[in-house]
Amino acid sequence: MDFNILVGTMTGTAELVAGDIKKKLEADGHKADVLLMDSLKADVFQRPGIFLICTSTYGQGDVPDNARDFHADLTGSKPDLAGKLVGVIGLGDSTYIDTFNHGGKQFEDVLRDCGATLVGERLEHNASGGTMAEDDALVWVDEWIKLLEPLAKAA
Repeated sequence: MDFNILVGTMTGTAELVAGDIKKKLEADGHKADVLLMDSLKADVFQRPGIFLICTSTYGQGDVPDNARDFHADLTGSKPDLAGKLVGVIGLGDSTYIDTFNHGGKQFEDVLRDCGATLVGERLEHNASGGTMAEDDALVWVDEWIKLLEPLAKAA
């Protein structure tokens, strides 16, 4: 399978997580590209393959600065993403209880509105939870792949 890992980050943690996921996917025989959201537009979904959003939450539950224009483009243009398989990894901190993991939730909401098929539950990593985001993400990706395999074969 081919994967496009789209990264929204402020401090670099989401990029580190995406890099570890890329290594794992490639070690398992898949192709994976990591794309920072800095200059992405909705047309990135014209790329072949499966998509994984890996994003942090910043400020008052916002998407990171490098993801704002991309998120706004998706929201404004509402591309038809029917048939696109997508997963979401959200990074957050539960000490911000009212906005915990809202960056990932915002992407999940707009992708659902555009008709994408969201595969599995969004990973909600908690920076205050005592585990490393990379470790939790790698476990999550293993389960996500199992959910994707029959869907990718049918596509």
